[in-house]
Amino acid sequence: MNGGDEGAESAAQASPPQPLEWKFSQVFGERTAGEEVQEVDIISAIEFDKTGDHLATGDRGGRVVLFERTDTKDHGGSRRDLERMDYSTSRHPEFRYKTEFQSHEPEFDYLKSLEIEEKINKIRWCQTANGALFLLSTNDKTIKFWKVQEKKVKKIADMNVDPSKAVGNGNVASSSNNVSPKPYLANGGSPSKEFSFPPGGIPSLRLPTVTSNETSLVARCRRVYAHAHDYHINSISNNSDGETFISADDLRINLWNLEISNQSFNIVDVKPANMEDLTEVITSAEFHPTHCNMLAYSSSKGSIRLIDLRQSALCDSHAILFEEQEAPGSRSFFTEIIASISDIKFAKDGRHILSRDYMNLKLWDINMDSGPVATFQVHEYLRPKLCDLYENDSIFDKFECCLSGDGLRVATGSYSNLFRVFGCAPGSTEATTLEASKNPMRRQVQTPSRPSRSLSSITRVVRRAGSDVPGVDTNGNSFDFTTKLLHLAWHPTENSIACAAANSLYMYYA
Repeated sequence: MNGGDEGAESAAQASPPQPLEWKFSQVFGERTAGEEVQEVDIISAIEFDKTGDHLATGDRGGRVVLFERTDTKDHGGSRRDLERMDYSTSRHPEFRYKTEFQSHEPEFDYLKSLEIEEKINKIRWCQTANGALFLLSTNDKTIKFWKVQEKKVKKIADMNVDPSKAVGNGNVASSSNNVSPKPYLANGGSPSKEFSFPPGGIPSLRLPTVTSNETSLVARCRRVYAHAHDYHINSISNNSDGETFISADDLRINLWNLEISNQSFNIVDVKPANMEDLTEVITSAEFHPTHCNMLAYSSSKGSIRLIDLRQSALCDSHAILFEEQEAPGSRSFFTEIIASISDIKFAKDGRHILSRDYMNLKLWDINMDSGPVATFQVHEYLRPKLCDLYENDSIFDKFECCLSGDGLRVATGSYSNLFRVFGCAPGSTEATTLEASKNPMRRQVQTPSRPSRSLSSITRVVRRAGSDVPGVDTNGNSFDFTTKLLHLAWHPTENSIACAAANSLYMYYA
């Protein structure tokens, strides 16, 4: 019997999961037809917290907007509680607006005659404590540590006055036809008989009482981490130790302690002695999800370096280098530009790294540095149009990527407000194209998925693409380079994606 069970288990493991059917969940800040989008309202960062109960977005106007989950809150809290109550947990995540605050303001660097935009580049959630939410937000130069907490609003009630004579703000009403000023005592009392004590005194003295029935959310900046970056900050990432975080710009990565804002340690410095010798820059950096001593950073040359903080204080020498060798004879003027990695993310288990360059998504195994274990083609059909993309600067667009909590799927954005979801389980051919609208499958056609070559069972190089007709997108539509979906995030425990189309936040579930 055991043998049969084992066979069934291995068969279940061998068969890839079925492709997900995505449905529209919610939209915040939806535009009406013909409405012009204000530059400051365009979303520039999205991040779920570890529990998935809170979602934060940042925009180009320096604001951070927080959303909280409502579907579990309204029905008893945790999943285990819901199961005990026999309540269906198949409901999709629903969020509501919680609060917003101005995180950054525009600044001017007088020494360099440089304007510093207020745009939020990245948001990262920190560990919660005492019912308060903590998060880090950064613009090009300054990182801020925010505490968002519910405060009780205190109000004065039950004043010690006769209700029949009380008016307005608790003042005692006097006769309206008495216009002559009354004499007052030095300490604020009055000799008038109107205020004299009755015989036997006042039977009960009601002191003013303070009530706090209402609460309001207050965001307070706890710390400001400034003046540590000469170049624009492209990444911040929390450490799993809950005490430290890193910030990365084009040439340096700094390590900070959350409690100390006036000092940081430079752990990576790729700046050459002569800037003319500069060949690559840092594009993204992230801590390992469980090992506090490991972090990865990507470069504009398409490589990823894994470093170990235990090796040395300055980690200029990497522990492992991940890069894919280019095919001989394929080099062109655009090769290095499209190879530049715009985003990297660790899988939840810490075993895999997902990277996004202009053309592809690549999945790397940190135990195998010979090449990616899977490659998913996102913009391959744009290859004939690289010249036009270079002319209008679209070739420099930085698309983000994300992985599902179970590690079985990956997602990234594209043009025309489209985003792609790929299955990365062995044998999976899932390749779905969705539009950031209320009808995500509106322009959906069957996406041809064709594994081009399989090197071995270990090195699974899957190339899944859409339409190869130049000048059209994966669904056969003419392409719109002005509407691009750069930012998206996958819920940590459920199949739910939040993505930003200009100033609108769309949410989908499967």
